[in-house]
Amino acid sequence: MITFPCCKINLGLNIVAKRPDGYHDLETIFYPVPLCDALEIKKMDEEFPSPTPIDLKVTGNIVECDESKNLVVKAYNLIAHDYELPRVHAHLVKRIPMQAGLGGGSSDAAYMIRLLDERFRLNMGNAEMERYAAQLGADCAFFIRSEIAFATGIGDVLAPADDENNNLEGYYLTLVKPDVAVSTAEAYAGITPEKPAKCCRDIVRQPIDTWRAELTNDFEKSIFAKYPVLAAIKEKLYDSGALYAQMSGSGSTIFGLFGQKPTNINELFPDMFTYCVRL
Repeated sequence: MITFPCCKINLGLNIVAKRPDGYHDLETIFYPVPLCDALEIKKMDEEFPSPTPIDLKVTGNIVECDESKNLVVKAYNLIAHDYELPRVHAHLVKRIPMQAGLGGGSSDAAYMIRLLDERFRLNMGNAEMERYAAQLGADCAFFIRSEIAFATGIGDVLAPADDENNNLEGYYLTLVKPDVAVSTAEAYAGITPEKPAKCCRDIVRQPIDTWRAELTNDFEKSIFAKYPVLAAIKEKLYDSGALYAQMSGSGSTIFGLFGQKPTNINELFPDMFTYCVRL
């Protein structure tokens, strides 16, 4: 059985407070994007000599991580602690860039939970799967449904985002990622939490031509100072006609929203990862 874990962008991202446990409370809109990895599982033959109950193979983009520490493996082990699962072979094909602010690893974990639930008829339901996913990462729960959502807490408290989808329907989304990796720890090191004057959920309800002046990502100030190439990409997207552009999450992807399909993205950003889709 195979599934296709999608990625996400953040429409606005504000770090509003530091918590006693050391984490941060935030406000953001998670928006699913159909740039996908591929994940397949098969039952392992009883005679197959595997030292672990899940045998993971990763292909596609290079993943600089021990496969035993991959979130797909952690998702399997988490569910296997409470449910009786057979041994499985898993094959993950990576297309979503890493440390890009797109949630690729979190999506892989959540979709593994979904795949196990469907394949082995665990009948967990979305709410229970979200509770498991939240144990693996702050934004993992979002990918159980992969529906546009307003996120608070550390990114794990999800609420419907009302009519935001109507704002972007028919627009073109472009992703641009240079050869820069920004870790979550690095991004948070430059943050001073502060509640914004207006919540991102309210701004996203407004016409898109108002977003540039009001919809912000709090990580941009310190990250752009350290990696000027990211600020340059954002400005170049605006110069090319983007109605709105922003860094996604705490990673190194800059996205632009266009009213018409941009035709020169590859020429503008040679040797960078680019992706364009009509929403």
